[in-house]
Amino acid sequence: MIGAEDSWAGPETRKCVRAVMAACVRDPCGLLCVLLTYLSLGYADYVILRHVLLHSFSGSVWCPLHAVGFNLLVSMLLACHSRAVFCDPGTVPLPETAIDFSDLRSSTPRKSDRGGNEDWTVCHRCETYRPPRAHHCRVCHRCVRRMDHHCPWINNCVGELNQKYFIQFLFYTGLTSLYSVGLVLAVWLWPTKKGTLGAADLAAAAHSHVQIVHCILLLVESILFGLFVTVIFYDQIVSIITDETPIEQLRKKLLKEANKEVAHTRKPKMALLREVFGRGYMICWLFPCNTPPSSGGPAYSYLPDYDV
Repeated sequence: MIGAEDSWAGPETRKCVRAVMAACVRDPCGLLCVLLTYLSLGYADYVILRHVLLHSFSGSVWCPLHAVGFNLLVSMLLACHSRAVFCDPGTVPLPETAIDFSDLRSSTPRKSDRGGNEDWTVCHRCETYRPPRAHHCRVCHRCVRRMDHHCPWINNCVGELNQKYFIQFLFYTGLTSLYSVGLVLAVWLWPTKKGTLGAADLAAAAHSHVQIVHCILLLVESILFGLFVTVIFYDQIVSIITDETPIEQLRKKLLKEANKEVAHTRKPKMALLREVFGRGYMICWLFPCNTPPSSGGPAYSYLPDYDV
């Protein structure tokens, strides 16, 4: 099995895979959050199919339609979540040999194209050069390019290469929560429909204590998760169109408090969105697939240019 992996995966790919697996082992909170995500999603799917659709829409064409529609959203949610979990967030590669830090004072600082004042820096934890806008994650123990934050719900960092999948995960989680709330409210507000069971059967199902408890739990779960991901989704979009991660926003605030000037070059909002979601038709932004990056691309290359 190891030989088969080595045949298709390069050294950098194997390093990223080992880093992700090591982070999973070191972060039990992340594993718990991922497990809670799948359990919550499985419970929501069970309640919708067993206690909502089969009880109130059985015998109607709406039963298979809602079942297909809801499970389609669940499938997209799982696909986006899996990509966000297992995709490399943009880990800065480690050098093959140790870096000699004695020449840092005499070396010429590297400039980025973003503001003209950002240099390549040295991470003393990773002992490597890192490009502008890269930050060290204390959970993953690696530097991540354009790191937004470390999210326990995907047990991974949100960075340059997986932010798209993380935002898609938030988007489909919000849609799934909204769909669940809509179906539960529809059953409670309109318990009788043409083409469904008889009035006696519907009344018995509506007043079933088990069904009511499951629907209330699903309603609470959907509202809580829906509001939670909506706030994070909004924060992610604002972070993209302002071209500032939360770490950079905090640093900018500290610099302003210290009365230091902060240089920042604004890009068009659509160009910034395309840097994350890729070029092409906007409808492709909804699918968790690899898309070519925008022509502008990041302000630095994938691999750092080690000058040692």
